[in-house]
Amino acid sequence: MDIVLFGATGMVGDGVLRWLIASPKVSRVVAVSRKPLSLQHSKLGTVIEADMFHLKHLGELRYFDACFFCLGSSSVGMSPEDYRRLTYDLTITVAAQLLPGNPRMVFEYISGEGTSAKSRQRWAQVKAETETALLSMGFRDAYALRPGFIQRSEER
Repeated sequence: MDIVLFGATGMVGDGVLRWLIASPKVSRVVAVSRKPLSLQHSKLGTVIEADMFHLKHLGELRYFDACFFCLGSSSVGMSPEDYRRLTYDLTITVAAQLLPGNPRMVFEYISGEGTSAKSRQRWAQVKAETETALLSMGFRDAYALRPGFIQRSEER
């Protein structure tokens, strides 16, 4: 399988990247990042994008089997508008850019435990809106993964 990964320099994305590289089922991983990765591997390629809202290298991001979208941030200390822009707007914008060149793609979104449109917490509502939008975009399949706790690896 050929996989495109967003967020490889973050805690979650780094773990996903290491897992993908170790998998015998994965033949190639292309990490889309704002900066070069410190990890090097024969299966790993990198596409540098300064602005994820306007991907300039879409030609290099075609015909992938899956996308792991691990970009994101905690809502703590962030304005509701900034959190929505980073969580909903960015995710949906990237997905919409990838979809035309990836008709067989499965989109996997790292969401969070407690995500709910009926939540009193704004972050949970925004994540729920993001999940709903992704699931209806037209990918071959889409998943919202809702981890409740993630422990940082000591390998990093």
